[in-house]
Formats: sequence, structure tokens, C-alpha cells
Amino acid sequence: MPAITNAFIQLMRHPVKGRMFLFLKLPSAFFAGVRIRELTEQKCVVTVPFKWFSQNPFRSTYFACLAMAAEMTTGSLAMAQVYKRKPAVSMLVIKLEANYFKKATGITTFVCEDGNALKEVVNKAIASGEAQTFRALSTGTNGQDEKVAEFMLTWSFKVKA
Repeated sequence: MPAITNAFIQLMRHPVKGRMFLFLKLPSAFFAGVRIRELTEQKCVVTVPFKWFSQNPFRSTYFACLAMAAEMTTGSLAMAQVYKRKPAVSMLVIKLEANYFKKATGITTFVCEDGNALKEVVNKAIASGEAQTFRALSTGTNGQDEKVAEFMLTWSFKVKA
């Protein structure tokens, strides 16, 4: 694992620094209770609870909170590849697609296992000097391992000028 990738993973795994990162950079996710549970170069696992701050009027988790958790799984894997990269690489969500299957009424766990593919896309953006896109999949399940939602986030990566 490259040192820069490892540095970001260690930062996010740290109990205090990881939460401070969330609080400072993603305060709405922090207050909604979105938390990274596992982060490796290949996989990210994030949870979002059903609580007062994350609920909708229909007694389930608000779709935007589910989207935050899904984006965090894909975004954490992407950030691990661009963190302190030389040359610097910018990343941006350019499309979000979602499918909902079941009401989210408890802790929803999102998993993305596209880390290796994201690494290849970032390397291709650096090698070619042209923007590259990647469609990452994040799947959310409930405590009974039933699929709640599925998000496809399209990320764009480009070497900064």
C-alpha cells in the first residue's frame, strides 16, 4: 500500500482525528451519526443510524442521510488515492443514482468494495493528464442483512493545473 494511501486510512481510523475530520469537513454527516467502521485500500464500511437527526416524517432514515453514508464509502476510498498526491488530483461527484428497496428503520450499513478500481482510475488520470470518471457502487443493508438501498456515484478525477 502506498504511503499516502496508508496515511489517509490511518487518519480516518484514528478515534479522535477521524471524528475531527468529520466534524470539520462534513458536519452534517457528523451530527447525523454517519461513521466509518472499516477502511482499507479496497473496502469501506460506513453506518448511519435511525435517530432524531436523521429521520424523515415517515419514521425512517431520511434519503439524504443514506446518500451521505453511501457517498462516504466511495469518497473515502477515492480520497485515500488522491490524499497528498503529487501531482495533486481533484475529485468531484458528477452523478448520483439511487434505488431504494426497504424502509431504513435502524442502523443502515453501506459497503463499497471498489478501492482497487478507483486506484486504477486515479493512476490513469495522472498518466494521461485527462479527466477520468468512475461509477462506484455502495450498497446499504439493515441489521437483518436485507438490502435497503443501492447508490451509484460517478466520480471525476483530474490532475490539478
